[in-house]
Formats: sequence, C-alpha cells, structure tokens
Amino acid sequence: MTATLKHGDFTSLAEDYSRYREGYAPSVVSALTGLLGGSAGSCDAVDVGAGTGIWSRMLAEAGFRSVTAVDPNDTMRATGERDSAHHDITWRAGSGEDTGLATASADLVTMASSFHWVDFHKGTKEFSRVLRPGGWFVALWNPRYIQASPLLTDIEAELDRLKPGMKRVSSARQGLMDELSDRLAASEHFDDVILLEGRHEVQQTVDQYIGVWRSVNDVRVQLGEEKFEQFLDYARRRIGDAETVRTTYLTRAWAARRVSA
Repeated sequence: MTATLKHGDFTSLAEDYSRYREGYAPSVVSALTGLLGGSAGSCDAVDVGAGTGIWSRMLAEAGFRSVTAVDPNDTMRATGERDSAHHDITWRAGSGEDTGLATASADLVTMASSFHWVDFHKGTKEFSRVLRPGGWFVALWNPRYIQASPLLTDIEAELDRLKPGMKRVSSARQGLMDELSDRLAASEHFDDVILLEGRHEVQQTVDQYIGVWRSVNDVRVQLGEEKFEQFLDYARRRIGDAETVRTTYLTRAWAARRVSA
C-alpha cells in the first residue's frame, strides 16, 4: 500500500479498519455496564483512540446517555464519523495524553485496541482528570484466539518464520498487557482493577480474513510490504479452497476505578 507506513500511523489503513475489523464481545459491554451500576442511560462514556468507531458504536448501542469518540488521526476520525452516521456519537480530535475534554465529565473512559500507543503515566493522569470520582477507565483489546484453530495457529506461525522474534505491539498477551493489572493497581489514580474476558466467534469470508490482516499496522511495518504480501499469499494457500474462515476472538478488558478522593 505504501512504503512509508510507520508505527502508529493509521491514515492509509482507515478503510481496511472500516471494512474488515470485527466488533468486541457483547458480554464485555454488558459486564462494564454492570460495573457502572447497571444503568448505562445515566452515564456518559468517552472512547479515546476510537479509530473508525467500532467500539464507540457498541457503547452507543448499549444505551449510554452520551458517547464521545476521540482520535488524533483525521482520516480515521472522518471514516468513523461516516460509519457512525446513524449513531448518536460526538466526534472530536484528541489523544490519550490530551483528550481536550472537560474535567470530571465522564463516568467511563475507554481505549479499545489503542492503549499501547499511549504514554502510560500521562494517559492515566489524563483519564483520571476526565473521569468523575468513582468512574472507570477501561483498556481493552480484541485479538484472535488462535489456539482454537490449528489453521490460524499455523498461519500466524508464518510471521515468525518470515521475521524471527517479531514483537506484536498490539497483542493483548504481550508487553504492556503482561503487567497492566499491576501497573494500574499501583497507580495513584485508581483504587480497584478488574480483568474481564469474553470470547466470540465469527464466520469470515476469505477476503474478510485477509482484510483484517491488512489493517494491522505493526505487522505491516515490521515485515515490510514485500514480506507482508508473502505472508498474505501463504495465508491464502493454507486456507485453500475453503470459502470461509471461522475465527474466535478473545476480548480482554482491564477496568480500573478512579479514586474517589
């Protein structure tokens, strides 16, 4: 697509995000509503790093009193506004370190598949400022649960064959996520941490499955365009004549409650 794609630059990936990225486990949305007292209709939600609004729309459909989507990338945000035309969502420019939102204006602040791009200390300080006392910050990811499929396990193993030791920036099982519970619990801004998980299965066409990979920034950057296309060709060969791919996703959400004082 482009030889200048960089880590964290999703400008050229907005349409692939819009067309191919799957939603998160509905059970996690329900669980988060429970943390807020079971009544989304009396709560204001903010989705930071909203991208094209996949998670923002799920919050809106859950009945929150208001949903504000914040993203620093103009193209992603414009695509999200277009895709969310039939949802009551307010869109604005901003980042995890500087949302531009009013102090104590939200009951829920989320980052869906994006918290790994944010400076932890600056981000948590900003989210604490935006949250009302007792409100919740939630960082969540939605990786494929490849252990449920020998086919998908083999396809992802090709990444290591093409680039040994590749480090997945966005995986919810590596790096930041390995220690996220402890870091949130140790933060001066939060006094409780809960980990939620929800699995959900989707049946994708081959084009949809390949399209999801095309939206993955860190893999494209680390492999480079030539090896990335080799990887996609390998995936197509392994899928063979099958018309669909059954994929299990594991939504993992770390919820931390803002201190009341």
